[in-house]
Amino acid sequence: MKKEKPRVAIQGIRASFHEEAAFKYFGENIETIECNSFKQTFEALEKKEADYVVMAIENSIAGSILPNYSLLLNYNFPVVGEIYLPIQLHLMALPGVPFEKIKYVTSHPIAIRQCIDFFDEYPHLKIVESSDTAACAKRIHDEQLTDTVAIANSLAANLYGLDILERRIESNKKNFTRFLILTTHENAVKKPAANKASLSFQVSNQVGALAKVLNIFATQSVNMSKIQSMPVLGRRNEYTFYVDVEWEDTKQYDIALKQTLKYTQNFNILGEYMRHEDDSDIEKKLNLAKVQKPARKYINIKKLTK
Repeated sequence: MKKEKPRVAIQGIRASFHEEAAFKYFGENIETIECNSFKQTFEALEKKEADYVVMAIENSIAGSILPNYSLLLNYNFPVVGEIYLPIQLHLMALPGVPFEKIKYVTSHPIAIRQCIDFFDEYPHLKIVESSDTAACAKRIHDEQLTDTVAIANSLAANLYGLDILERRIESNKKNFTRFLILTTHENAVKKPAANKASLSFQVSNQVGALAKVLNIFATQSVNMSKIQSMPVLGRRNEYTFYVDVEWEDTKQYDIALKQTLKYTQNFNILGEYMRHEDDSDIEKKLNLAKVQKPARKYINIKKLTK
């Protein structure tokens, strides 16, 4: 019997960074379920219209995506994996369109901010913000815009038939986004080799309450790689803490969990999974380890004045 393709819900359209992350985790033999919002991805999973959700949770430049932490708790779908994706931003246009004719550049506002050095070089370009990088590339293709370029990834250029005029225009070449992989409880299979977990809990508003919990992890040699607080709605001075922990010895992790329960309320294991391992390999491939400040190699044209 032929195995069906996994249906993966993403925020955005095909060729977005979410789909690129899905390809990196599952391979390209998947069915992408396009959704307009992160909430809709969870609803697709809830309605069994999707088998998995790929959701961005933090970026190395922009920081945590706070509303997505609330979705984790509200829907209670287990986290079964993670993937780190290097964010590479390219400038693209319709085939044959010269850069000298370009008047507008369009992309997601975060992507635009990450290319600020490029825009300093070409102040005559007018910025048009949009909700999705891939959607900007698609619009250029669909409307055959000859005066507009998009900032997106290479997937978008390939899918929508655009030429890349300039590669890697992002100012910071060490820009990564972390994505979580979620599924239903029926699909979730606990992996015996799991070495990372996402947890959430609350502690009392007393001196040293949180420190006691953190000290338990330290005592058991369980590394806390991430901590994020979110206010509890309607309750002054009360917070939910979202914590990622990693371990080498599963027994020490189990002991830490049991001891933590004594000092916490509303404790949840959001997921236990294998941590992403190839960050250093990505950096080596990009040859970034010894690069301090990359040389600019922007398009060599006569700059227009205002």
